[in-house]
Amino acid sequence: MRHHFSAALCAAALGAASMMPGARAAELVLTLGDGTRPVADAVASLHADAREAPGATAVMDQRDSTFVPGVLPVQVGTAVSFPNSDQVQHQVYSFSTPKPFELPLYAGTPRAPILFDQPGVVVVGCNIHDWMIGYIVVLDTPHFGKSGAGGEVRVKAPPGRYTLRVWHPRLDAPVERPLELGEGRATLAMTLALGPPPPDRRSSDRLRALQDRLRSLRRED
Repeated sequence: MRHHFSAALCAAALGAASMMPGARAAELVLTLGDGTRPVADAVASLHADAREAPGATAVMDQRDSTFVPGVLPVQVGTAVSFPNSDQVQHQVYSFSTPKPFELPLYAGTPRAPILFDQPGVVVVGCNIHDWMIGYIVVLDTPHFGKSGAGGEVRVKAPPGRYTLRVWHPRLDAPVERPLELGEGRATLAMTLALGPPPPDRRSSDRLRALQDRLRSLRRED
């Protein structure tokens, strides 16, 4: 299964940072858009020293032949389970360099989760349902978050100097910039140059299946 995502080099329109003095921790409130609308499912992370999270767990479910969540950020060292909540079987796999793996055709929950021990983006698919695509973003930092429908993501971290990194499936490469956080809250706005959304493969597959069924019924008549 091959996936193509094209995008122009990302341009960041940076808003001024505002600080609230007196707080002991720092929080980055990042608002992401593409120039016309908010951007959901973007992963923002703050990087300083690489860290692992041994013993951490996470879940990527399968519901209505869709990975839920479709984008799952985790820290290096996290074990991810892939329960199948559907009435049909799935065969989950990835060819991505950080973690190639395969879960043979199954229903319910596999016995053992998959350990993600290398940073990078892991594209997950299903050998049975080609439209199923999920992304596990494995990060070497505990400071990360994912934007919601409004394009906002909040990341907490100790005050200090970081590299801010923003990833999205429709970017050619993550956006990076240096960032220094003081105590309190910092607000920042960024505009991402996203590529076009992928075609709705689920609809086309269902249409072909319906057409095949209609043709078979006509032959039977």
